[in-house]
Amino acid sequence: MLRQFRQVVAMFAVDKRADGVYSLPACEVDAKNAGSVSSELAIKIIKLLSSKPMYPVEIAKALKVHEQKIYYHIRNLHSAGIVKVVRQETRQGAVAKFYAVEKPAVVIKFRELEPTQIQLKSDSEFLHPFIDNGKLSALIIVGSPDPHGPDKARSRDGYYGMDLALFLGTFLNYVPKLYVKLDTEVQEQELKGNHLILIGGPIVNKVTGAVNQKLPIRFDKAENWSIRSTVSDSVYPSDESGIIVKAKSPFNSEKSVLVVAGKRYSGTRAAIVAFLKHFKEISAGNVRNKKIAAKVVEGVDLDSDGIIDDAEVRE
Repeated sequence: MLRQFRQVVAMFAVDKRADGVYSLPACEVDAKNAGSVSSELAIKIIKLLSSKPMYPVEIAKALKVHEQKIYYHIRNLHSAGIVKVVRQETRQGAVAKFYAVEKPAVVIKFRELEPTQIQLKSDSEFLHPFIDNGKLSALIIVGSPDPHGPDKARSRDGYYGMDLALFLGTFLNYVPKLYVKLDTEVQEQELKGNHLILIGGPIVNKVTGAVNQKLPIRFDKAENWSIRSTVSDSVYPSDESGIIVKAKSPFNSEKSVLVVAGKRYSGTRAAIVAFLKHFKEISAGNVRNKKIAAKVVEGVDLDSDGIIDDAEVRE
């Protein structure tokens, strides 16, 4: 019963299959109570109670076993926290307790948790409304790798989005469908009807270009696409500089945009790395004004291999 679940994310048992992601809410059971789910009859009881509440006599009739056996397993399952009493009724002059499963999946931990780099999180205020109650609720738009736009630019930023998507996945327990599109294929109604996560700067992502002037920290074409902050009145010309900005969508005032972008692809990588490695600092708001969710970051090549592997927050 338990082996089918691959991981637990925010108390959800999750199985990633070829045709999608499947999940069930899960409760943790102490290893000393693992025996409560060791018998075939106990499993049958749990399966029944996962479909509807029942009282022990009713369970005994459904499974065609003596009710004393049912009471024995119900006591163990209740002590283990796997089932709970959901209501009581008077039946034939006696009080009948109706039981249901606490959660439809069970996770057993056989030793203490260990430190990990994997971040399993509940919803983040910074990521709301792009992630809402464990569900992705945004359209992710990346620049096309084909020549497009007035500069006939090719995006090299798209594959950095895979790292961002993996990071966002640690907040999710449900992904209804794929929500990624190229800037050249997204339709106007999709821009108006969705929260947007934009990856890549205005040269390679025309949707970023469309929202750029509305951002508190933006790319300045007159300054060779350097980053200009209206918060600090500073300019950041480095190709390794990037921005992470959460703002209202100019396409629909009831929607939001999250821009993760750089002047060049190295700046976009810096923004992605900052998102992954310094999320707490990123989500804290601008250094000059905490109410503005906008950051400037600059990439750092720690091992001098020509690839950005860390980032520093500039504001």
